Amino acid sequence: MKNFALLLPVALLAACGEEPAPEPAPTEVATPEPVSTLPAPDQALFKTTFAETCEGAEPVNNAVCRRAMGANSVTCEFGLGEDEYLRHKAKLVANEASDGWMLDNADALCAEHGAHHVES
Repeated sequence: MKNFALLLPVALLAACGEEPAPEPAPTEVATPEPVSTLPAPDQALFKTTFAETCEGAEPVNNAVCRRAMGANSVTCEFGLGEDEYLRHKAKLVANEASDGWMLDNADALCAEHGAHHVES
């Protein structure tokens, strides 16, 4: 017990003499790179893209689009006119500005469905 009584004042004196810890050096914060903001590839987007690209083709009745995580392309299956079945396939790819989708190989796709391809 005597040793403890002697150590207590020594510990208090040692604690008083400590210098404050130096402030950490400021670190540079990296600016995040802009993230591509492509719209979600859904039925409405595909219908609009197909109609704008392939003027004169039957309108898209229904469509299902799938995009793999992080992929730059989307695979869509769709039905035209009154067809309820997804008999046709198309691929959407990011446009040059990477802010929207466009039909991949639009000339062949529009020709297949008897439409006139519109240059975008």
